[in-house]
Amino acid sequence: MTDTMTIADRYAAEQAQTEHDHHVPTAGAMTNHILANLHISIVKFHQVRWSVKGPLAVSVRSLLNDYIATYRRQFDALGELLLDEGEIVSTTTKEFHDYNMLQEGGDKKYFAAEDQIDGLVHDADTHNLFIDRAIKLAEKEERPALASFLTDLRGTNNHIIRELQALLGKDARDGLDEEDDDDDED
Repeated sequence: MTDTMTIADRYAAEQAQTEHDHHVPTAGAMTNHILANLHISIVKFHQVRWSVKGPLAVSVRSLLNDYIATYRRQFDALGELLLDEGEIVSTTTKEFHDYNMLQEGGDKKYFAAEDQIDGLVHDADTHNLFIDRAIKLAEKEERPALASFLTDLRGTNNHIIRELQALLGKDARDGLDEEDDDDDED
């Protein structure tokens, strides 16, 4: 069947399937959001690593070197797993931009170290929202390999959150799960 399709036809069919999967949604579509988030996180880790200043700088750079390597491995492995699962994998900068759910900004490199770190904590927490949705979808679709990988990725993000929060003098979930209590004390 694909022998008679032109390249343009094949790409149009891929785009139509991707659009459909993102509106259903499927585990594969949700996982493509995760792939895009990993890609953008790597860029954001570099931004902080290159710009952070002050007493936390050495510690932050060391952790971010490890996180960059970890996310690169996970990015590659997740792309391969999606292919193993018969899914369409994002392959262009535009697709990563379109499916990314994290906020970027060139001005963030001028933020205080604590604010840069806090931004990375919230990014990892945002990752977890998509990972949790993808795990549920993978389980529903009976895709145990995908669910297992995503569960491990969730554990990695939890560890990153805890380590970055520790640099800020906080416990792992401080400021992430509860609403600001100051608003309720009036």
